Amino acid sequence: MSLFEIGAFLIGLSALFGYINHRYLHAPHTIGLVLIALAASLSLLVIESLVPAANVDTLITEVLGQIDFHEALMHGMLSFLLFAGALHVDLGALRKRLRAIGVMATAGTLISTLFIGIGTWLLAGLAGHPLPFIWALVFGALISPTDPVAVLSLFRTVPVPSTLKATLAGESLFNDGMGVVVFTVFVGVAVQGGEPELLHIGELFAVEILGGVLLGLAAGYVGYRAMHLLDEPNLEVLITLAVVMVCYAAAVRLNASGPIAMVVAGLFIGNKAMKFAVSERSRDYLQKFWMLLDEILNSVLFLLIGLEVLIIARTGFDYWMGLLLIPVALTGRWLSVFLSIAATRRWEAFTSGAVPVLTWGGLRGGIAVALALSLPANEFRPLILNVTYVVVLFSIIVQGLTVTRLVRRVVAK
Repeated sequence: MSLFEIGAFLIGLSALFGYINHRYLHAPHTIGLVLIALAASLSLLVIESLVPAANVDTLITEVLGQIDFHEALMHGMLSFLLFAGALHVDLGALRKRLRAIGVMATAGTLISTLFIGIGTWLLAGLAGHPLPFIWALVFGALISPTDPVAVLSLFRTVPVPSTLKATLAGESLFNDGMGVVVFTVFVGVAVQGGEPELLHIGELFAVEILGGVLLGLAAGYVGYRAMHLLDEPNLEVLITLAVVMVCYAAAVRLNASGPIAMVVAGLFIGNKAMKFAVSERSRDYLQKFWMLLDEILNSVLFLLIGLEVLIIARTGFDYWMGLLLIPVALTGRWLSVFLSIAATRRWEAFTSGAVPVLTWGGLRGGIAVALALSLPANEFRPLILNVTYVVVLFSIIVQGLTVTRLVRRVVAK
C-alpha cells in the first residue's frame, strides 16, 4: 500500500470510530477510540480462530505491518504531540510545583522502576516465566514514566484542582527524558552484559537531558524572535512547524532528548511568544491549528494502540502475566508518588487526595508500547511486549474512565 493509502485508512477509521463513540458510546474521545479499535480487533481475532480461511483481518494487518509503531511515534508524531501539549501549559503554575515535579520525574521514576523490576522478576519466576533481573528492570524502566500524550489528553476534560493538574502535567512532560535514559542504560547492560558505569550514565544524562533543554531553549527563542518581527498568521504557523521539526531532527542527530526539547520549546513559545510576540489574530490561528493537529494525531495514535493487538497476538499473547503485573505497576506508581510528596511537603502544599489522584491519573500510553517494540529480538521480548500492552490498555481504559469519579470522591471541595 502507498503512504497515502495507509494515511487514508487510518484517518478514515479514526473518523468512523470517533463518530461511533460520539454518537453511542460517549466515552472521552481517545479512550473511545481505543475501546472501539480493541473491540474490532478482538472480533477479527475471534472470527479468524473460528474460520481461519476467512482472512477477515488481512487489510488491517497489512496496514499495521507497514507501520513501524516505534518509529512513527518516537520519531514522528511525538514531536508534534509534546509541543502541542506544552504550548497550553501555564509555566507559572509549573514553577510553583517545581520541586514536586522534579522529584517525581527523577527520583520517583527510579523508585518506580526498581520496585516494578523487582516485583516483575519475582512474579515471573513464580508464574513459570523466568525473566532475568536486568530484563525485569528494562520493563520497569519503560512502564514507570507516565505518558504525557495520554495524561494531557485525558485531563483536558477531567475537573482536577489546578495544583494537581500542574503537577501531573509537568511530571508527565519531563519524566520521559529520565525514563528513556534509564531504559537505554538497562537495555545496553542486558544486551552487552557487564556493569553500568556511573560515568557513562552521567554522560548520557548530560547529553540527553541537558542537550534537550538547550536545544529546546534555542529553538524556542529563534521562533519567538522570528514571530516578533511579523504579523502574518499563516507564516507564524509555519514557523512553529519549523521549530518542531528542525529541533526534533537536530535532537535525534545529536543524541539529545527530543521529547524534552519539544517540551521546553513548547513552553517557551506558549508562554513567551503567545503573550508578547503575536497579535490576537495570530494567537487564535496558532491555538486552533495546534489544537486541531493535536486532536488528529491523538486520534490516530490511540486508534493504533487499539489495533496493535492484531500484531502482538501473533507473538503468542500471554495476557495472564500482564494482569498479574497491573497491581505491581500501580503499587510502584503509588510508592513513587507517596515518597515524592513526603519529600517535598515541607516546601509545597498538596490538596487532600493528591496521592490517589496522582497515582491513578498517572496513565501509561503509546510511549511504553513504542519502547517495548524497540527491544531487540530475543526470547524475553515477547513477554515484555505482552505485559506492557496489557498494563497500557488497563491504564488507558480502566484508569482513564474512572479517574473523574475518583477525583470527585477524594479531593476536597
